[in-house]
Amino acid sequence: MREIKKALVTGADGFIGSHLTETLLDRGIEVRALAQYNSFNNWGWLEQMHHPGLEVVTGDVRDNNFCREITRGVDTVFHLAALIAIPYSYVAPDSYVDTNIKGTLNMCQAARDAGVGRLLVTSTSEVYGTAQYVPIDEKHPRQPQSPYSATKIGADALAKSFYNAFDLPVVIARPFNTYGPRQSARAIIPTIISQIANGAREIKVGDLTPTRDFNYVTDTCRGFLALAEADGIEGEEINIATNTEVSMAETLRLIAELMDADVKWVTDPERLRPSKSEVFRLHGSNEKIRRFTGWRPEMSLRDGLKKTIDWFTDGDNLKLYKSNIYNR
Repeated sequence: MREIKKALVTGADGFIGSHLTETLLDRGIEVRALAQYNSFNNWGWLEQMHHPGLEVVTGDVRDNNFCREITRGVDTVFHLAALIAIPYSYVAPDSYVDTNIKGTLNMCQAARDAGVGRLLVTSTSEVYGTAQYVPIDEKHPRQPQSPYSATKIGADALAKSFYNAFDLPVVIARPFNTYGPRQSARAIIPTIISQIANGAREIKVGDLTPTRDFNYVTDTCRGFLALAEADGIEGEEINIATNTEVSMAETLRLIAELMDADVKWVTDPERLRPSKSEVFRLHGSNEKIRRFTGWRPEMSLRDGLKKTIDWFTDGDNLKLYKSNIYNR
């Protein structure tokens, strides 16, 4: 098993990145955490995180020189920095190319120059599009059904090319639908919870027919760590999935039950994706990650939703979300 002493986490100020940072620190690993530069010097979800093993830096993965600077002196890189909101990719696709593709290129070049021992590039289940068969394994065809997914397919291909051309020790980690505390309001679960928690009786939603493979955030982070530590998996693309699926409608009924809420769902046209862009079915195979690492999900959907609801209904957390505004 690989030993990790000091790691760089890009996108550490975000939802999964902040949880991953905590996971690594809890394991005694030093972390250099990248938060996107802004003039307010705000570190996102890292703001309340204090640990002697944590070094927070601010910057942007779109800058090649900056990427080289922050990659020096680490043995493992977890590259999570990306633009991820699908609806926003319809109106700002250039930004997604710059951040997701060029940003990944910059991190690959930086990791190669620094001689890091392992670069984990974060992919997404959206690269598969609507399932042609289930469970979706890593050989499933790629289907770019949104500008976002197209840029992630491109980023994955770039990372794989650095493994093939330069022997860069890349592993492509492909989490399915992660949820939990701190998730952005653009996602379906926090959207529903925050609306109910703020007293809405009519809950605005998009299409409720698609299915998703929901993975609680701590399980996703354990998957990242398992892939960083496993020996001999360079060049592999590996799902982090539960091998289950549940419809949006079933998920929302469970949330309403857990919150003891008497509500009804109202379709908001603004929240509907273009018909050919909607991914209608995701159900991921986790056979490969189990075979390589022994990883399995530990959190049930019901228990994960309870934890998520508890976090969002805390007044200090709920006030951070604008439940009455559709977040792209």
